Amino acid sequence: MAVGRRPGSYVCGVDAAMDVIGGKWKVLILWALHVRPHRFGELRRELPGVTEKVLAAQLRELEADGIVHREVYEEVPPRVEYSLTPRGETLNEALAPLGAWGKANVLAEPVRAEPVRAASVPAEPPLPAAPRA
Repeated sequence: MAVGRRPGSYVCGVDAAMDVIGGKWKVLILWALHVRPHRFGELRRELPGVTEKVLAAQLRELEADGIVHREVYEEVPPRVEYSLTPRGETLNEALAPLGAWGKANVLAEPVRAEPVRAASVPAEPPLPAAPRA
């Protein structure tokens, strides 16, 4: 299982996580799979606007990162289902607060922001003192 496409080049954990969920459709795929496993066509119908090519590529990347599991059933016609791995479940749990923030701050009625006055903006914090020897 290949985790991360840029090993060693991340600045922080958020940078690494954003590499995994980056892209227009990945978070929406994760949210759909959180409800239940889906077949490819079901996912495509649930995500209006996604092309077949892009959906397939995003699913392959999520599978390579160990987030999505692809189950192939030996039937005629063949059936493939996508579901979240335990790692994918934990990623969805981590995204839940972000979804709540979006619901409260973007989807809710717009709140007028108070203008910020120059006097109320805090000055830059002082540099830390050098350690004494």
